[in-house]
Amino acid sequence: MANSTTLTHVDQSGRAAMVDVSAKPKIHRSARAACSIWMERATVELIRANSMAKGDVLAAARIAGIMGGKKTAELIPLCHNIEIDCISVDFSVQDDHIDIETQAICTDKTGIEMEALTAASIAALTIYDMCKAVDKGMRVEQLRLLEKTKEHTDARIC
Repeated sequence: MANSTTLTHVDQSGRAAMVDVSAKPKIHRSARAACSIWMERATVELIRANSMAKGDVLAAARIAGIMGGKKTAELIPLCHNIEIDCISVDFSVQDDHIDIETQAICTDKTGIEMEALTAASIAALTIYDMCKAVDKGMRVEQLRLLEKTKEHTDARIC
């Protein structure tokens, strides 16, 4: 385990290096992440009414978030390619923003927090892309890890 003065992705020479997890056992792990996308109230109403010209914004964002989470090892240098069991993306539509929460689950040798964070960010960016024609002031904020766990139990339903 790294302490506050040790970086896990840097070797003794100071070069970037992938962490060796070959000796670690596969165990059940999960992570939850979240972010919010702020927008005009009129944009939220278009999303609620499923009236955006590009289609169902939340359905597209859910699929994009799941797909993005599955591609994390291709997007983040030195991130392990792990066997993902489940990724879920949920939305809470407010008057002037949408809260996004994701959960990712695996049974593997290393954590799945990067997949949960990537899923949340890709879902938010998809909403942005689908709504940018009607709202130039949108902003994505507060991308964060809410929780990560590791247990020696059977995988749960996502």
